[in-house]
Amino acid sequence: MRLGLQIPWFTYPEGPAALGPTLRRIAREAEQAGVSSIFVMDHFFQISMMGPPEQDMLEGYTTLSHLAAVTERVRLGTLVTGVTYRHPGLLVKTVTTLDVLSGGRAWLGIGAAWNEEEHRGLGVTFPSTSERFERLEETLRIAKQMWAGDESAYEGGHYRLERPLNSPQALSKPHPPIMVGGSGEKKTLRLVAQYADACNLFSAGPDSIRHKLEVLRGHCADVGRDYDEITRTTLGHVNLSVDGSDGQSVQEATEQLAGLAELGIDEAIVNMPNVSQEGVFEQLAQVVAGVEPLVPAGR
Repeated sequence: MRLGLQIPWFTYPEGPAALGPTLRRIAREAEQAGVSSIFVMDHFFQISMMGPPEQDMLEGYTTLSHLAAVTERVRLGTLVTGVTYRHPGLLVKTVTTLDVLSGGRAWLGIGAAWNEEEHRGLGVTFPSTSERFERLEETLRIAKQMWAGDESAYEGGHYRLERPLNSPQALSKPHPPIMVGGSGEKKTLRLVAQYADACNLFSAGPDSIRHKLEVLRGHCADVGRDYDEITRTTLGHVNLSVDGSDGQSVQEATEQLAGLAELGIDEAIVNMPNVSQEGVFEQLAQVVAGVEPLVPAGR
């Protein structure tokens, strides 16, 4: 089982002037600890589940490019890009650039978008739910076409690309892995079955995860897709106690993640409230060592 890191907070005690050095240290220490991936959110305001909108928030792909320059092994992606934020042709070009410059380490994380507040705040059109899912499916088709090297014109209901040229092509083969984020049973998980290499589910308890995976299995059967081709990931958090005064022990965090492996999860992506604290990655390395030998159920 693999362990990934999501970084959703950029408000650190040292302030914005230290953001660059702090993030570089976090990325290097996370890689040294053995995490398999580093993800950032693709938001422009802080989201309500994490804090007030005024909290510091960095643009996702600029941040990933910065982290690519100071790491060598970890995969890099957004968890996840809202389909409304970027034209699909430009999004594919952006992810391709990240993949090439990082040596083939990019993911395309994508979803239907939901944060209406930042759309309205920055003047980005926020279509209806049904239209956002239509745009998401078209974007997935465009990504597949561009990464296949097919330059024929694309004519869809929302997008028209006369020549979807993508040069240079991505280094990842056959293309950067596509992760569709979200747990919607009728639309999101169907799109995973049809187009994606990975799903991402919230760690909302074993019963919920088990049910969502069964729904995904059903969609795979409906579209003729091998369920076992899909990498199953979750998003949750661990709160490791560096000094033993509060938070989780290494054993408690390891047991928490082992429960996900028992459900068939291949990669648990976690965020940590004290991610910038000195010494936290020494403990995370022990957690990585504890979960790495675990074989997800069904694998």
